Amino acid sequence: MDSYKTRATLKDTSFFSTLIITSKNGTKRLSIRAYRFFTIILVHLLFWFSYHVDIQILEGSISGSRAFGFHLSDPFIVLEVLGAFGKVELNLIIGAVSILFFYLIFGGRAFCGWICPYGLISEIGEKINAKLIAKNIIKKRKFTRISRYVFWVLFLASSYFSGYLVFEVINVVGILSRFIIYGFSLAILWLVAVFLVELFFARRVWCACFCPVGTTYSLLVSKPSFTKIQWDKDRCDHCGVCVDVCFVGDILELTKKNSAISKEQKKFRISGIDCTLCGRCVDVCHHDALKFDNLLKRMV
Repeated sequence: MDSYKTRATLKDTSFFSTLIITSKNGTKRLSIRAYRFFTIILVHLLFWFSYHVDIQILEGSISGSRAFGFHLSDPFIVLEVLGAFGKVELNLIIGAVSILFFYLIFGGRAFCGWICPYGLISEIGEKINAKLIAKNIIKKRKFTRISRYVFWVLFLASSYFSGYLVFEVINVVGILSRFIIYGFSLAILWLVAVFLVELFFARRVWCACFCPVGTTYSLLVSKPSFTKIQWDKDRCDHCGVCVDVCFVGDILELTKKNSAISKEQKKFRISGIDCTLCGRCVDVCHHDALKFDNLLKRMV
């Protein structure tokens, strides 16, 4: 993909071309998307090797695991357990705090872009959805992300009133992770159903509107996160390609709108809490107006 010669929108760019970036001087390199996909695959290979070959670097699954024997826990599952049983084991608390601290340093909701296995599949479906819209086979639909917070409350409430981890029955992230590690189960049919909805009804609707896992990271660590995308107002020509490829594109629009308040400031960190740090906006920007920014790096 050569973002300097073309506008790399969803409908105008082939999926596999986005894995290789052509720089200004014509050299080719792996895109941020390629590095993300490699990370997702590597994490689940380590899970698989732990279960099948007993190489215990990363044990368990995406919902709860141990890295070199150290506990890691999905923060939303910890909240579910607290709601369902009124108490949480110390190992779960330590695991959740460790994960939250990691994402506080390395990017708020970055779990969704860099670790979640369903995110990879959903991005493939997103491309197919864009093609169907371009051919007028289906309509473009966009839902308010307020629904994510509604479902977040409903899933926690269901755990509280039922005494059961209700969301984990339909959690496509956990279902896919367990499918990769342990093998087939009928639960994978639910994942297929969700994927088909994203193909033919609405772009990445699970991630954008329903999944409470990403919402938890958004609420707890996205705002104070040390790592965010930085936007350079002087470099930007407002072509809109970054908004097109971002499945939560209005956070970029919000940042640009807020920049009008400050006439002197030239660089702004993405202000929305839903950014997954997927880096797709960075990959497609033909003026290099977007980049990763870490406050710790500045201090050093």
